[in-house]
Amino acid sequence: MRSIRRRTLTLIIGVLLVGLSIMTLVNVHDSNHEIAEIYDAQLAQHARLLQGVMRMPLERAEHEQLYQAFDRALQQADPRTAGHPYEGKMAFQVWAGDGRLLVHTTSAPTLDGPAQAPGFHNLTDLQGRRWRVFVMDDAQHDLRIWVGERDDVRADLVGRIIHHTLLPNIVGSLILVAIVWLAIGIGLKPLNDLARTLRNRSPGSLEPLSLAPLPLELEPMQAALNRLLAQVQELLHRERRFIADAAHEMRTPLAVLKVHAQSLQEAPTEAERRASLNYLMVGVERTTRLVNQLLTIARLEPNAPIHLGAVDAVAVIRDAIAQLTPWVIGRGVELAFQCDEARRTVDTDAALLEIALQNLVSNAVKFSPPGGQVTVSLLFSTTAMTLQVDDEGPGISPAQQERLFERFFSQGNEEGVGLGLAIVQAIARRLHGSISLENRLERGLRASLTVRL
Repeated sequence: MRSIRRRTLTLIIGVLLVGLSIMTLVNVHDSNHEIAEIYDAQLAQHARLLQGVMRMPLERAEHEQLYQAFDRALQQADPRTAGHPYEGKMAFQVWAGDGRLLVHTTSAPTLDGPAQAPGFHNLTDLQGRRWRVFVMDDAQHDLRIWVGERDDVRADLVGRIIHHTLLPNIVGSLILVAIVWLAIGIGLKPLNDLARTLRNRSPGSLEPLSLAPLPLELEPMQAALNRLLAQVQELLHRERRFIADAAHEMRTPLAVLKVHAQSLQEAPTEAERRASLNYLMVGVERTTRLVNQLLTIARLEPNAPIHLGAVDAVAVIRDAIAQLTPWVIGRGVELAFQCDEARRTVDTDAALLEIALQNLVSNAVKFSPPGGQVTVSLLFSTTAMTLQVDDEGPGISPAQQERLFERFFSQGNEEGVGLGLAIVQAIARRLHGSISLENRLERGLRASLTVRL
């Protein structure tokens, strides 16, 4: 993309050129009109003056002498001496009523007879020159007066006016462009300072920007950059914490796996080898579970995308329970499902809902005694959907209730890795809901995931 300065200057130059063109066209039109009016008025005035001269009360012989004097004087017009170049481009002629040409200038075009009707006319002579003429009749003295002017006189004057008007406009526009270029540079200096500050920062610096004084137009940009830097800093902090926690938690199961593998190598009897192999398999399963939970919780970071849509919540929960039933029965626990059929379709993420149910049921089964029962309930209200999982375990103490949502905190469950409830809490936040734990009056614990509709 072109620079802001260049783009702004291009727009300004374009506007100036368009404006200058319009002004020039208007000036040419107005100049032509005004010059035509002035010159037409002069033609009419010259005709009146000539009429006054021709009306002088003289005898016929004296009139003849006057006409001859006119001819001699007009024939002596020479622009090289004391005359004017335009003298040869102006002319007049006077006819008598009988069609006799009484007097005329040497520059007057040759006409077949008396001029056309009185008034202003445009004509072209035999040499192809265009004339602007004014014809006036003097009925009292039986005269027709013809006063004309070559059209190039007016065109030359209009050209001179355009030349003297357009040249200063062009020079002034160039000077104005230079001034605008400098002004835009001064106006964009804060933006250049901001860019230079960003370029000079070290790659790992995430400190907020603090430029002062800052124009009002750049304050939103600085605020947006600072928000972005804060989000990046928070994201990096979460990633570092996650990597540190994962590394810490993986260290122990890997060390245990190594011990069991060494025991399997060094076992002297078949029974000891079989026992070490069983321990190794249990350790592999626990490590696999830990890795899966870590991957799941990584997907549930606040900036990760979710897929909301119309979901048949009852069908999703039933399918998830059907998948869990063999594993639950294998643990010696019964699994029941209760549902409020008044409503089924909700806007949520089916995958996240299924993951939440798997973790809640898994926790409930691990703490339930053999022969116990885990009950899953799906309840609807006008504003929320609640997924409840009840078990018949020992429940929790009030001191441990808050810590159960901490990552890698596991109390009384040797098989757990301490991420199940943390995952459910992360899902609740992504779905704009909440998770709560409470001891049941009769026995066991109730976990409730509530999602607003």
